[in-house]
Amino acid sequence: MGTDENLKLLPLDDMHRAAGARFGGFAGWSMPITYPLGVMKEHLHTREKAGLFDISHMKLFDVSGSGAGDLLSHACPLGAGSLQHGQSKYTFFLNEQAGILDDLIVTRLGEEHFIVVANAGNAAGDEAHLRNLAKNFDCKIDALDHAFLAIQGPQAADVVRDAGIAGTELAFMNGFAPKPGWFMSRSGYTGEDGFEIGLPSGEARELATRLLADERVAWIGLAARDSLRLEAGLCLHGQDINPDIDPVDAGLAWAISKPVREKAVFIGARALLDKIAAGPGRKRVGLKPDGRQPVRSDSVLVDVDGNSIGLVTSGGFGPSAGHPVAMGYVGKHFAAVGTLIFAEVRGNRIQMHIHPLPFTPHRYHKG
Repeated sequence: MGTDENLKLLPLDDMHRAAGARFGGFAGWSMPITYPLGVMKEHLHTREKAGLFDISHMKLFDVSGSGAGDLLSHACPLGAGSLQHGQSKYTFFLNEQAGILDDLIVTRLGEEHFIVVANAGNAAGDEAHLRNLAKNFDCKIDALDHAFLAIQGPQAADVVRDAGIAGTELAFMNGFAPKPGWFMSRSGYTGEDGFEIGLPSGEARELATRLLADERVAWIGLAARDSLRLEAGLCLHGQDINPDIDPVDAGLAWAISKPVREKAVFIGARALLDKIAAGPGRKRVGLKPDGRQPVRSDSVLVDVDGNSIGLVTSGGFGPSAGHPVAMGYVGKHFAAVGTLIFAEVRGNRIQMHIHPLPFTPHRYHKG
């Protein structure tokens, strides 16, 4: 895949080229898809050691001011004011029908100071949405022009500590500002322990160079990032969740606390509460093909009689699981683990079973 002149370049684009990356377009960015190590080895390297990901395509918003917490508690099903300083929380922007406009991580850095991490493909829409809502609140929104790096894997904390970077004392889903202009959280998108660090581009070059000097660290591309998150049962917005899917069907209602539901001040509250009361009509499930052939997204799912019962939203091979893995939605009566169903792939029916999520256990550092 070559670069399209209309794609945005990562701040460290030249470093990826020097590392031999193969590029492709994703969410308007020219992204490293794989490196010479190859997707299988990149995936396994992350599970066994420490993988370095350039996620600068994602967007960080700095939200501050006396109304910052109230804004975020209205924009998201989130009790922003009840977050502890340093606490990160997985949440959403919802529409009035409780459909998921984007999934986000919000971290409280101070009494009136929050960082919001948004997905690349929704960054412009998220910013417009947030700024429009902010007109009614006393707060300031800064869209940060930062590089953003993630280091993930069982050896990530040791690497970060040995590199002399503060933050290894954090528990998972906590963050802080280790120095002016930096944001660091213990979080990630692989199911492994790790950190995400937002910082000025010039400093990112030095940080990446320092981390890569450690023999335990390798650059990891977007293809392995996708297989890692799929094994971990983590959703990709635009595939597994979208504005037509709500947190109840997606199995993500756990992210919305009881006090937040009771206050119901967030956009889409009425629709979401009705949906919680009614229960899911369909469910997001893990899917394991019985053979070796991966089943890709958009494959139709059918029951033993050939009746359509759902759709695959993400699929591929799970290098750590050792077999093909997929996620998708099925009618609630077909969602029990072990249920036999079929995927229609190019005129053939691939036998599958409903499988528990995640396919590989999460290894987050709870502190």
